[in-house]
Amino acid sequence: MTTAFTSPARTDRRTPLAVTISSWAVPVMVLGQFALLAIVPVTIALVGALLHARDRMVRWAAALLALAYAIPLVVWLTRPDGAPSLSKDIHPAFVALIVAASAALIVAILRARRS
Repeated sequence: MTTAFTSPARTDRRTPLAVTISSWAVPVMVLGQFALLAIVPVTIALVGALLHARDRMVRWAAALLALAYAIPLVVWLTRPDGAPSLSKDIHPAFVALIVAASAALIVAILRARRS
């Protein structure tokens, strides 16, 4: 009698891969002067975390990242005398806050994978 060994498929992934990739892409894009285009990975991270992540800290960190990104975006959109691009108008403190929020999301994702 032969027994075939099959490895179980990883179906218990707690955080979608798109959220993980997006959490790494946001600081790269903001620091690389593509701040307006960073809305795409911020949105992917927020929606993916809120809909599919089981860990509460991942959801909170994604919401924090979205809020940290939304504040300078709204300021840039509402200012009549703003710079021609978000990257030129964003204050360095907001850049640091976005990078820190993204790092918090990455740490939350890694912590959720270990548990």
